Amino acid sequence: MTDIVDSQTRSRMMAGIRGKDTRPELALRRSLHALGFRYRLHAKGMPGKPDLVLPKFRAVIFVHGCFWHRHPGCRYASTPSTRPNFWASKFSANVARDHAVQIALLDAEWRVATVWECTLRGDERFAKTRDCVAAWLRGEDCEFDSGVR
Repeated sequence: MTDIVDSQTRSRMMAGIRGKDTRPELALRRSLHALGFRYRLHAKGMPGKPDLVLPKFRAVIFVHGCFWHRHPGCRYASTPSTRPNFWASKFSANVARDHAVQIALLDAEWRVATVWECTLRGDERFAKTRDCVAAWLRGEDCEFDSGVR
C-alpha cells in the first residue's frame, strides 16, 4: 500500500511528533505535582533521560507512547502497512533500547516505572493510573496494571 500523502508532507508530519512534553506526560506531571510529588524532568545525566526523576524516592518514570514503544497487546501499537521492514527494525530497536535503559537504571539502584499512554486516556483510567503511580512511589502496592513496576 502506498502512502496517502507525499514524502514532504509525511516528513513534516513525522517531524511534529514530540519526544518529550507530550500530552500524556504533561497530564501525569500535573496530577503528580498536585499530589505533592516533586521531580526533575528529562535528566540528561541518566540513562534514557527519564521523563520524570524523583530523587527523594530514588525513582524514575517513563511515559511511553504505545505506538513507538510497542505496548504489548495494545490496540494503539499497530504497525503501518507501508515499509514493513523499516518499521519492524525501528520498533525492535526502540524496544531493545528501552530494555537496556531499564536494566542500566535498575543496576544503578533506581526504581523504574513505565506508564503507557493508553492508561492515561479517559478520566477513570487516568485516575487509576495516577493513584497507582502515587502508591508505587510511596512503596505501596497498586491494583491497576499500568506498567508500573
